[in-house]
Amino acid sequence: MKTLIKNARIINEGQIFDGAVLIDGELISRIFHNNDIAEQLIKGAAVIDVAGQYLIPGAIDDQVHFREPGLTHKGEIATESRAAVAGGVTSFMEMPNTNPQAVTQEILEEKYKRAAEVSAANYSFYMGATNDNLDEVLKTDGSKVCGIKIFMGSSTGNMLVDNEEVLSEIFRNTKLLVATHCEDEPTIIRNTALYREKYGEFVPISAHPKIRSAEACFKSSAKAVELATKFGTRLHVLHLSTAEEMKLFSSGKVADKHITAEVCVHHLWFDEHDYISKGNLIKWNPAIKSAADKAALWEALLTDKIDVIATDHAPHTLQEKEHSYFKAPSGGPLVQHSLTAMLEMSRKGFIPLERVIEKMCHAPADLFRIDRRGYIREGYYADLVLVDPNQSWIVSPENILYKCGWSPFEGQEFSHQVTATFVNGNLIYANGDIISGIQGKRLMFSR
Repeated sequence: MKTLIKNARIINEGQIFDGAVLIDGELISRIFHNNDIAEQLIKGAAVIDVAGQYLIPGAIDDQVHFREPGLTHKGEIATESRAAVAGGVTSFMEMPNTNPQAVTQEILEEKYKRAAEVSAANYSFYMGATNDNLDEVLKTDGSKVCGIKIFMGSSTGNMLVDNEEVLSEIFRNTKLLVATHCEDEPTIIRNTALYREKYGEFVPISAHPKIRSAEACFKSSAKAVELATKFGTRLHVLHLSTAEEMKLFSSGKVADKHITAEVCVHHLWFDEHDYISKGNLIKWNPAIKSAADKAALWEALLTDKIDVIATDHAPHTLQEKEHSYFKAPSGGPLVQHSLTAMLEMSRKGFIPLERVIEKMCHAPADLFRIDRRGYIREGYYADLVLVDPNQSWIVSPENILYKCGWSPFEGQEFSHQVTATFVNGNLIYANGDIISGIQGKRLMFSR
């Protein structure tokens, strides 16, 4: 089936222009700069007149936790992928700290099989590293798997890799991209003891960025960069949160780098002052830190020290979040609201529209070398998103699609709204409704 999307305001590869896009089956067939010529040439296609809405490539989120298997009271691949496409995210890369943990090739492939059955979005899953599964890690096929995940700091579903010899062996021997969660565990343990001694079990949430401190982040990130530099490893450091860490990275095109960096939406939107109103709802690891750290992240993003914007989407139930500091888990849902939040920041003057698309669509595709995604190009998969830049809406329980049913953005008014999402040429989301089912495909990588 052919579909012509016309009268679109196309944002792609640093340009904004009026035009039309022809979808033929799964792929983008033609791109037109003239709507009249497009409709004259294309006969028999279904025509969608979008009346000046933005047409962008589907966003690619390189860090999510969809909680399946084993933690499905928090989220599932089916529910969270539907929330993703409703937010304009057409591809995701999911983390291994599920139950069981994805630390063998067999368990990893079971996740791919499940996604093929239920995922609304395109998908890939990281192979998880532990202190004792090096042989399994080295079996991973880089053409079919996004990368290796190493927790160099403990978090939900503790997979901490703290054996120095094992770390060196992984960095030395793997040919795949290594993605790291970087927080220094001894520093966190020392800080935790100090605050527990002072407050007992009732540590205030405002202490979170002091317990999981800037020092802890820098020490661990510096170690990862040192190992990658020593062994020539392809390193991607996830969810950076401090000004100090920015000295570890260089500006430049993502395709030319061997060591790359990610920032998450919550570290760009919130700072330590928001703990007063949001409490545990914005408890993440690494912690949301100071306004000065947030400003440094923005500067690094705009100067291309930071390469991609992601979410670290990590749902927990509200009941779990209502516990006291030590018992409340870290993480929160974000994938439905990441694109609209960044477009809101663009409207406020923080970042040009073209750069939002670069950091959320183009750069992840280039960084991971994803096959034919992340751009509006002829011959690429038709992962496309329509956004109305003048359709305000308020995040509320009625329009939240996460299984956990809440969002740290609840009550926030956004000026942009995703009105339609195509995955592999199929219209899967339109005007608030999921209108077709399983359309996601396994991401493949040109490595």
